[in-house]
Amino acid sequence: MAELTGLADDRALLGRTSTAERVADILRSRIAEGYFPPGTRLSEDSIGGALGVSRNTLREAFRLLTHERLLVHELNRGVFVRVLTVEDVEDIYRTRRLVECAVVHGLGRPPYAVDALAAAVAAGRAAASRRDWKGVSTANIHFHRELVALAGSARTDELMRSVFAELRLAFHVVDDPRRLHEPYLVRNQEILDALRAGLGPKAERLLGIYLDDSLQGLVDTYARRVAAGGAGAG
Repeated sequence: MAELTGLADDRALLGRTSTAERVADILRSRIAEGYFPPGTRLSEDSIGGALGVSRNTLREAFRLLTHERLLVHELNRGVFVRVLTVEDVEDIYRTRRLVECAVVHGLGRPPYAVDALAAAVAAGRAAASRRDWKGVSTANIHFHRELVALAGSARTDELMRSVFAELRLAFHVVDDPRRLHEPYLVRNQEILDALRAGLGPKAERLLGIYLDDSLQGLVDTYARRVAAGGAGAG
């Protein structure tokens, strides 16, 4: 399988200090990138062999990712990449609104450190010019991660890392990523421009509208796709 060939390339990342946490990091990234789409059954033998880790280590990594709601264990069937419900998507956006808007609200006095945000916007535009809509999605997630990082809170970064990874499970089910992601290139730029100008309240207002619109668009397309059988059981 192609995804296992790619996974074997990650084996070198484990080094001599292989741990369940580092295996979980690799699998989390691969799930986020779509190598293991929602509904995919994860084979202990295949993945353990590709990474060169023990069954116990891999099971602990699976447990960690199950706790993060990226995987689900089904009795007598195995471990699967989770398929989100519409209610899951709505809850993810409630969390995003609470955290992201609070971060912008609490930025204090300008100037703000927006270089990483600007780099994410530029990466999104470059991906769009190549019609790489998966790349646009990745750049968009990076934009919001860097926005959260403005809070300077390792705990908030860790929380939102899991939230954004879970969000990408929904993105991978949508069959028209351009329609979903392209409009937000301009809106990311608008938020960036407001922050560059020191207009925190304006940026917060733009972000709130952005997240409401993003939720509605994703729920509409995601619900249709899942109803049509666009993701496997899991």
